[in-house]
Order: sequence, then C-alpha cells, then structure tokens
Amino acid sequence: MQNKEIAILAARYADDKKAENIKLIDLKGLSSLCEYILIATVTSKPHLEAVEDEISTQLKKIGVYKSNRDGGESMTWRVADYGSFLVHIMTQEARDFYALDKIFSFGTEVNYKKPKTVKKATTKKTVKKTTAKKTVKKAVAKKTVKKTAAKTASKTTAKKTVKKTTAKKAVKTTKKTTKKAAK
Repeated sequence: MQNKEIAILAARYADDKKAENIKLIDLKGLSSLCEYILIATVTSKPHLEAVEDEISTQLKKIGVYKSNRDGGESMTWRVADYGSFLVHIMTQEARDFYALDKIFSFGTEVNYKKPKTVKKATTKKTVKKTTAKKTVKKAVAKKTVKKTAAKTASKTTAKKTVKKTTAKKAVKTTKKTTKKAAK
C-alpha cells in the first residue's frame, strides 16, 4: 500500500470518529519532514483519545505502526509519527494558536473522502423506477374505475330496459284482456 493511501485511510478513520475540519496536506517533494500531514480538530480530551486510538488501532490492522508519539497526556494536542506522514490531533484552541494550516499552506490539500457518485446514480434509478411504478398503478386504477363505471351504467340501462319492456308487455296484456272482456 502506498503512503498516500495510508494517509487517506488515517484521515477517514479520524472522520469516522467525528473529528472536525480534517485536512490532509501533501508535502511530497516540498518537505524533508514527511510526505503528508494530517490535521484534525477534536472537541475534548476523551474525543482526542478516541480519534488517536481509532487511527492507531486501524492502521495496526494493516501493518502500519507509529514510530513515535508526542503529547502524552496533553488535553489539547497529540502528534503521531508514522514515518511518511504525521498525524496532528488538536482542539480548536490549539489549532488556532499553532496555526499548522498556515505553516504548511505551501502543500496541496488531498481529498480523503470516498466518492459518492455511485450511490447517487443508484438513487436516481430507484426514484425513476418508483415513479414509473406509481404512474402505471395510477393508470391501471383509472382504467379499472372507468371499466367499473361502464359496467355499472350498462347494468343500470339493462335493468331500465327490462323494466320498460315488462311494463309495456303488461300494458298490452291488460289491453288484450280488456278487449276480450268487452266482447
């Protein structure tokens, strides 16, 4: 695994533990200190410890160990040296005071976040499919309502026709019976 990939993983691990304002700066060829510097802001000492532990634990799993660590029990700033990159975890006050972002502003910031384009495409397809299904359901429902209305109208018309026919036959029968009785 390349140094850049490992530094990106460290930034993602910090992000997983809710570190804020994470910056991964590429210093390759610009500094004899290291190739990358990771700077992350935390909100408290427990948060600082959680972020530091997460990065250390996860990198150990892939065989990457820190060669040095500074800050011991500091409540505001810890530094871990992984050889090709340094990890600075600090509170906002320490970050403002030491201004590492300005000191290393000659480097270029690296995007450490995973691309999200695949998820968006899938979501759009799902929305289109769902919309299409709803449209088809509405069309089917409209046809069903129209067919039902037509059937009901036909039945009503048929019943009225039967009633009229029956009434006409009754009148004719009554007239015939009346004529016969009159003769």
